[in-house]
Amino acid sequence: MSDHDPGATVPADFAEHEADRYTEWLRARTGADWTDATGHRFVTELGDDTLADAVFRRYLVQDYAFVDALTSLVGHAAGHAPTVEARVELADFLTTVGTDEDEFFRRSFDALDVPEGDRTDPDLWAVTRAFEDLLGRAARAGYAESLAVLVPVEWVYLEWATAAAEEPRPDRFYLDEWIDLHAVPAFREFVGWLREALDDVGPALSPRRAQRVDRLFRRSVELEVAFFDATFQHE
Repeated sequence: MSDHDPGATVPADFAEHEADRYTEWLRARTGADWTDATGHRFVTELGDDTLADAVFRRYLVQDYAFVDALTSLVGHAAGHAPTVEARVELADFLTTVGTDEDEFFRRSFDALDVPEGDRTDPDLWAVTRAFEDLLGRAARAGYAESLAVLVPVEWVYLEWATAAAEEPRPDRFYLDEWIDLHAVPAFREFVGWLREALDDVGPALSPRRAQRVDRLFRRSVELEVAFFDATFQHE
């Protein structure tokens, strides 16, 4: 796990924590990793329009490859969801990723001159493979575990994008629209729904599954930090 181990300050049992919401307790358990992810150099430079095209190009290629594993996880979560409403919410998100977001990737790849091979079969970074492995393990484990990964990866993006959405905005469309995709009301509502879904099921989990959810949530945030780090390390 991360060097920012919160164990000494945040109880390992939700019942012993002062937070009213299960997801707030999980976020507190991530320690400084949460701040490192939501305030990373990558998202700061993206928001103030100083991020190098080469950095964003590398990021987009890896993120597009990651989307395949993400949509698979969402599909598994929908299959395990306890209600029709939950299945519809997750299915609607899949539709958004497969339409609006996919169209954004294609236009951005064209603008950034991304070769066809990098679009369809890129060399994956170690952190991308680690992320895909984490999503696969969560999907196989069950509904709560799937949410334990979906909540942080989407919540982190909502938080940094909401801050970046303030004026002034980037001039390059692929930076500006990437912010918008993760700051629009519909995305905020979806992240809110994800949190409520995990808030509902989390407190009733067995101790073993609760520990697994905690580990998955924290690992997801660690990997978000590592993913942003890698965009600069692969220069």
